[in-house]
Amino acid sequence: MIRLAAMAAILVLSVGNVSAQTAPGDTEWPSRPIRLIVPFPAGASTDIVARIVAQKLGERLGQQIVIENRAGASGNLGADAVAKAAPDGYTIGVATASTHTVAPNLNPNLPYDPIKDFKPISLIGSAPYVLVVYPGVPARNVAELISLARSKPGALNYATAGPASLAHLASALFASMAGVDITHVPYKSSSQSVTDMVAGRIEMQFATIAPSLPLIRENKLRALATTGKKRLATLSDFPTLAEAGLSGYEATLWFSFVAPAATPSSITERMNRAMTEVLNSAEIRNLLAAQGVEAESGPPEALTERIRTDIEKWRNVIAKVGIRTE
Repeated sequence: MIRLAAMAAILVLSVGNVSAQTAPGDTEWPSRPIRLIVPFPAGASTDIVARIVAQKLGERLGQQIVIENRAGASGNLGADAVAKAAPDGYTIGVATASTHTVAPNLNPNLPYDPIKDFKPISLIGSAPYVLVVYPGVPARNVAELISLARSKPGALNYATAGPASLAHLASALFASMAGVDITHVPYKSSSQSVTDMVAGRIEMQFATIAPSLPLIRENKLRALATTGKKRLATLSDFPTLAEAGLSGYEATLWFSFVAPAATPSSITERMNRAMTEVLNSAEIRNLLAAQGVEAESGPPEALTERIRTDIEKWRNVIAKVGIRTE
């Protein structure tokens, strides 16, 4: 009897030690729906990508992921809401190249730090742009476009969805590396700029893939190159800008999931593992590809490194070209 009592006491102590080493709530997480803050409006490319991934991620975690669109200030309002949310694993957010690498270089009063205020979960993928021209422009490849731009400084107009947007920076990087002078024409929306492109009022644009594909296939726009590190499956006949002569050129809008900085690592690591499973599935990769997004999974540290690298990259472009918010 004494030996049995001693054994029972040892078991109780052992369970107590295990419980003490486990953060409160970790073993039960997630026990209720998870909120995903998307810092752009419903229907925007970021929102579509987030919804594609969130549905399957929720299935793997065993809880619904509820989308909350918190748009405003070019995504900064939503990003700030994530940074200041309770770090309990029940609020996560979408971080993009715009909110975490462009914004810090343009807004000295940004209410959040893109590194310190967030814990990375995982990259989702990258969406390169496609360089398109109006079919009436006498340039059938990148070399001819550069030659044309050099022969007529300032004569070629390029459209973007607004000043200091990532598409604006991509265009500025192109102009800098190609040594050309092209004129920026900002629009309030990409749909307006595409309308003017098709009508021939704008000569060129670094356009998003998904809405451009039908126009390219109908010969209403002429594609010359894409802006990623490698060719896209949906536009495999077209080279990257690096292949077309601008060695080292890359400009992509990447998407990721992040959590508030103090979120337990046990939670973010579990989400990372589930994200890897989601992003490695053929179904999700195909759905993202239809949006012009190439799926990318990887450890949380890879996202942090991507943010650091791109902050420095766009800082140099912004300083060289003199881009400012308006």
